[in-house]
Amino acid sequence: MVGILVLMLAAFSSGALNAIAGGGAFITFPALLFAGVAPVAANASSTVALFPGQAASSWAYRREIAAARQVNLPVFVALSLVGGLIGALLLLVTPNTVFAAFVPWLLLFATAVFAIGAYAPGVVARFSLGGRSVLVVQFVISIYGGYFGGGIGFLMLAALTLFGIRDIHAMNGLRLLLAMLMNGAAVATFVFAGAVSWPETAAMAVAAVAGGYAGAMGAKRVDPRILKTLVVLIGASLTLYFFVAGA
Repeated sequence: MVGILVLMLAAFSSGALNAIAGGGAFITFPALLFAGVAPVAANASSTVALFPGQAASSWAYRREIAAARQVNLPVFVALSLVGGLIGALLLLVTPNTVFAAFVPWLLLFATAVFAIGAYAPGVVARFSLGGRSVLVVQFVISIYGGYFGGGIGFLMLAALTLFGIRDIHAMNGLRLLLAMLMNGAAVATFVFAGAVSWPETAAMAVAAVAGGYAGAMGAKRVDPRILKTLVVLIGASLTLYFFVAGA
């Protein structure tokens, strides 16, 4: 019972962190490993457990998502679903240890791009993506999201910055919706393949919903400048941690 409560606390924190900036999988994945769940099953279970929380956060941001006109939402939705499915299938047939070695570098890149976009938008504007390049970037991110997903929030925020979006609340809403869709395809794959450890996952999913909705409602009340700074600080902290942990 104590172990389940610890996992639920981790899931609540992850749901809230995902709603604010992303990176929630970096809490639930190690927590499940610590609880004795095998690595691939822990990765799959973490994805399934956090999915309801992402749905709750997306619902809280529904107005901000509807107001974002810079991206072709139906196309992004399709890419997220297909990419998430491909990434999930890759996880089931390959070990994730090699790919996980790139996580600190991905976090470093994503945090740097987002920070420059937040504090020096003129610099990022020179490198703004458009046309097919936008779709390619989104598809690659979607595959990563279905495969591992750690740090996907920072990658999404960085990509949306390059796409020309500056409203942090619109960025957060789109990030949550697209990440949910990526994970939705992955969830269906993991459940069908029997890769989920259900006793831990079911309890964590309930806590993730509460954390996801609470985190989203709280983030919407925060001054955008403060929220952007918080995102950068979280990204920098996670980047440093995974560089040190992987050393």
